Amino acid sequence: MIEALEVGQLYSNEEIFKSLKVSNAGGIRLSLRDKAILRAVIMTSVQNLHGSGENPYHDRLEGDILTYTAAGKLGQQTLAGVNSRLIEQKTFDFPIHGFVLIASRRDTSVGPKRWKYLGLLEYLRHYPDTQLDADGKVRKVWLFEFRIHHEQPVLPLAHDAATSGQVLMASRQRMVSTSDDDEIVDESVRPQTENVERIEQVRGKLLAMEPRSFEFFIKDLLVHCGFSDVCVTRFTADGGVDVNARTGGRIWIFENTLVQVQAKRWLHSVGRKEVAELRGSLQPFARGAVVTTSHFSKAAINEASEEGKNPIGLVDGFRLSKVVLDEKFHLAV
Repeated sequence: MIEALEVGQLYSNEEIFKSLKVSNAGGIRLSLRDKAILRAVIMTSVQNLHGSGENPYHDRLEGDILTYTAAGKLGQQTLAGVNSRLIEQKTFDFPIHGFVLIASRRDTSVGPKRWKYLGLLEYLRHYPDTQLDADGKVRKVWLFEFRIHHEQPVLPLAHDAATSGQVLMASRQRMVSTSDDDEIVDESVRPQTENVERIEQVRGKLLAMEPRSFEFFIKDLLVHCGFSDVCVTRFTADGGVDVNARTGGRIWIFENTLVQVQAKRWLHSVGRKEVAELRGSLQPFARGAVVTTSHFSKAAINEASEEGKNPIGLVDGFRLSKVVLDEKFHLAV
């Protein structure tokens, strides 16, 4: 039994479920008293530790954000059971502890302690997405986004509820958020297409790219689509312009217009802040676009087309993957 969790330290599955009094299996584990949640545990892993059949989920750690796929490897996912209980943190402020697997069970060089503690998790939002399941079939899933808190590197378990309440209150006071930023446009409103499975296969390849490689992919795709003077800017990861290009003859009415692109190889959603930051980075008279492998919040969409401001083009992961297929662009991954 362990009395405190330390951010970055490794723990065994047995230590986790016995000390936190949760179940010994599953990605979402709850400790309950009279049906109320005392604490929750999220167990995640990076995809390359397993085959897609064993781990079809597109979970991703990006900065201080964990994007987590709800429970259920096969078939359509629903917001039921343990999936629905995570949302309750917004009301009851119970602690959610995050762990990430650092080595497969098949790796005999690593002992039983193979789960790294991430810290306390703060539920931000959830929304539908499409992914390929363990059998390679397209299905609807639910994605959850959590903010990772590691301000307190050592967390005594006897006080995790009180600590979580304080952390969540402070975070909500710091972060300026609106209901529109928590709302992601539902994928079900998309036009039906016969290529959904192929589109998701392409999107999976794009998500596997490193951020810098994704920027060069955007450059090559723009060249393939007839843009000219295409160049990738110096890598700074500051939220500014990643790719500059000029429209070619295929867009004849706006030929030679400067287009400045921000490339976001993200799984978590793009919000209003990123759209506004790009607009502030544009050269005079340039057109801006945010291209991502993920989704846009309703607030981002509203910001991009707000009256009186320079409009920003938005291309999400579904649309981007469809362009790759429609333009017959060879994706070397």
